[in-house]
Amino acid sequence: MRLNDQIRVPTVRLVRDGEQLGVVSIEEAQKIAEDANLDLVEIAPNAEPPVVRVMDYGKFKYEQSKRDREARRGSKQVELREVRMRVKIGKHDRDFKIRSARKLLGAGDKVKVSVMFRAREITHPEVARELLDGFASELEDVASVERRPGLEGRFMSMTLDPSKKTRPAPPKAEPTANKTEPAPEQAAPAVLTAEPAVAPAEPAAEQPETEQPTEAAAESTGSA
Repeated sequence: MRLNDQIRVPTVRLVRDGEQLGVVSIEEAQKIAEDANLDLVEIAPNAEPPVVRVMDYGKFKYEQSKRDREARRGSKQVELREVRMRVKIGKHDRDFKIRSARKLLGAGDKVKVSVMFRAREITHPEVARELLDGFASELEDVASVERRPGLEGRFMSMTLDPSKKTRPAPPKAEPTANKTEPAPEQAAPAVLTAEPAVAPAEPAAEQPETEQPTEAAAESTGSA
């Protein structure tokens, strides 16, 4: 992109503030830019005649770099990280390597897991393969195997990809369905049993009627 005195053509098509000012000589275009304390920027050099624009080139470059930074910040670059271990690795060291790989996968990076052979250990690749398969099974909740274990010189390696992780099924809502729901059903019998308790009180009011035959019998006895 050529600026100001770098533009060496006799005539140009001038644009300013989005408005086309037509075809003018390069000298006139440069004078208009200088009078406005701005830059003359060639934006279409292959046009006939070339198209130039009057603008603040420093401000334009600053805004462009700012947009580029924001675009890079929005899109994370996936990196390939590596975790190495030996064939005869101890359980404590193996667990530490698994935790390190889990942290890298959680950050969105791919992880290359390598087992290094020493001396004649390479004659037993099945040991390294079993170690890598166990490593992958420990991390199957956060990543899947993108490249199966394979020999690379004195290493056997595999690649884990977090973007292809197997997501666990959502939990069922059975525990919440059993939560204290039977309680209202237990409270209902308490109300029903209270009603029969009042019913026996009604026959008690009829007792005076059963005493009348007794008083009549007493009168007949007195008259006798």
